[in-house]
Amino acid sequence: MSKTIDSTLQEDRTFNPAIEFTKNARINAEKLAELRQAAAQDHEGFWGNLAKSELSWHKPFSKLCDSSNAPHYTWFEDGEINVSYNCIDRHLETHGNKTAIIFEGEPGDVKKLTYQQLYTETCQFANALKAQGIQKGDRVVIYMPMIPEAVIAMQACARIGAIHSVVFGGFSAESLKDRIEDAGAKMLITADGGNRGGKIVELKKATDKALAEGCPSINSVIVYQRTAHPITMQPGRDIWWHDAIEGQATDCTPAWVSSEHPLFLLYTSGSTGKPKGVQHSSGGYLLNAAVTMQWVFDIHESDIFFCTADVGWITGHTYVTYGPLANAATIVMYEGGPVFPDAGRFWKLCQDHQITIFYTAPTAIRALMKTGDDFPNSYDLSSIRLLGTVGEPINPEAWMWYHRTIGKEKCPIVDTWWQTETGAHMLSPIPGAMATKPGSCTLALPGIDAEIVDTSGDPITAPNKGGSLVIKKPWPSMIRTIWGDDARYQKTYWGEFDNRYYVAGDNARRDKDGYFWIMGRTDDVLNVSGHRLGTMEIESALVANPKVAEAAVVGRPDELKGEAIFAYVVLKGQRPEGGIDETLTLELRNWVAEQIGPIAKPDDMRFADNLPKTRSGKIMRRLLRTIAKGEEITSDTSTLENESILDQLQGKA
Repeated sequence: MSKTIDSTLQEDRTFNPAIEFTKNARINAEKLAELRQAAAQDHEGFWGNLAKSELSWHKPFSKLCDSSNAPHYTWFEDGEINVSYNCIDRHLETHGNKTAIIFEGEPGDVKKLTYQQLYTETCQFANALKAQGIQKGDRVVIYMPMIPEAVIAMQACARIGAIHSVVFGGFSAESLKDRIEDAGAKMLITADGGNRGGKIVELKKATDKALAEGCPSINSVIVYQRTAHPITMQPGRDIWWHDAIEGQATDCTPAWVSSEHPLFLLYTSGSTGKPKGVQHSSGGYLLNAAVTMQWVFDIHESDIFFCTADVGWITGHTYVTYGPLANAATIVMYEGGPVFPDAGRFWKLCQDHQITIFYTAPTAIRALMKTGDDFPNSYDLSSIRLLGTVGEPINPEAWMWYHRTIGKEKCPIVDTWWQTETGAHMLSPIPGAMATKPGSCTLALPGIDAEIVDTSGDPITAPNKGGSLVIKKPWPSMIRTIWGDDARYQKTYWGEFDNRYYVAGDNARRDKDGYFWIMGRTDDVLNVSGHRLGTMEIESALVANPKVAEAAVVGRPDELKGEAIFAYVVLKGQRPEGGIDETLTLELRNWVAEQIGPIAKPDDMRFADNLPKTRSGKIMRRLLRTIAKGEEITSDTSTLENESILDQLQGKA
């Protein structure tokens, strides 16, 4: 079998940034070259100089990177810092009256907080946490809607040195329980409910169920009143947010902690089914969050930045709660769904709040693209100057729609590759300094040493031959361990190539210009008749067909080929009855053969109204694999946006 992955996607279009954008950019080509040279000459010193210039330290550090206990790398370990101080306090003198957060609820209510107001509310809540017995190092789970109080709770934990673990509000009671118990949390912060898709998400009800089934470590629950619908409050355990902060001082001295003090745990799915508690540091994590806001998003004083991610995901940590606020930026937070009351909601938000930087996931782009151009064309999007994508590779067809319809062919698109474990952007365009290509995350950022290796761990030098994406040198915001399971940390991220590299778990290739193209997860490689094919490229070929809105490709066992290609397709038009249409299947199989080659033609195809996604837009591919194999679904499906879609995919509806 080949040691590399066959690349089948050919995309040669390039787009240079507008002259006006480059003229005003923080980083142009010359500045970018200087940053790359500085990082190449002194990797550790490069990050050390940035840590000194971009962060405020209570006690200066003398150590840079300590690799003596690799793969447990530490950064700036003897320095003392407070993340909340860096995000709020240090801005008060010059930006105290600047808007920090613009919030819009799904019902349309709007609330704005200045940095001074954010300071006051964070300090009050931090004091409330201390009054409830929370101390430095204690774990606090946050299970809230996408409202400013979620950010305040995170900042308050950081302020007193407590370790927060945010659980996405779309997760079930069982998922919440598992995360509370794994973290050993002493407190849970939640809300009576949140607004999503015109309905109330019953957060307190799920909380009560989770705590009734376990979680003996929880001593108290603080409940924010968002929806004001009837809920049950347990005396002696539950306390309303407004009661908890009543009488609390509006100042709270930051707890100065080691740069290596854990800032948060964030649970991410694992192949074993047990979620992994990714542990991040304070100083190193904040450094990458802060500088990537400057490099990738070209953040300026006047920008209004809208990252659509929920704080329950790493994107909502780094590019809502920490990165923008560390730069004294103005962020927009939106509580609800992207298509409520219709598919124009995001574009209305952009118009109403004069958003200049818009950052969302390819799944959202494809879903909105499916609704047509009328919705975005109904709103004034002229304030937008930069677009971004996050979460998965974006197929060229969706990239071009984003470029033309949303960006009006004037906005650079930053296609960002990174992970929960990396903490911040790793591969991405620098928008004022380089050309972009539809579907490519372009190059590694300064100070990030990325490589593509074959199954033996040797670098792949030939263009368009895919392999495993690895990082060769440590960086400040990297994962420190998996909470309570260090052996799993070492095996998952370092074991494959004997601790030589951080293994991302993604496949990638580089084109003739050296640009990186993500080809999908390592376990999303199909072995078809001796050829190793990335599923993402087959999906991109399908979506390039004018009849197709979305596609997901998985493998199923095949005696002859080893693996057969099974495609799930969402059409722009009506779904065929029963999810099967032999004529259309033949047409799309031939289309893929023309786009890629006969080897990539799907063997099976099923049509559905949607794909099985979590509320964050992540496609649950394990369910698709189960269905393709004809097996019964036994795993938890409670996090799906729409569980009924499974019947369609199984051909039952």
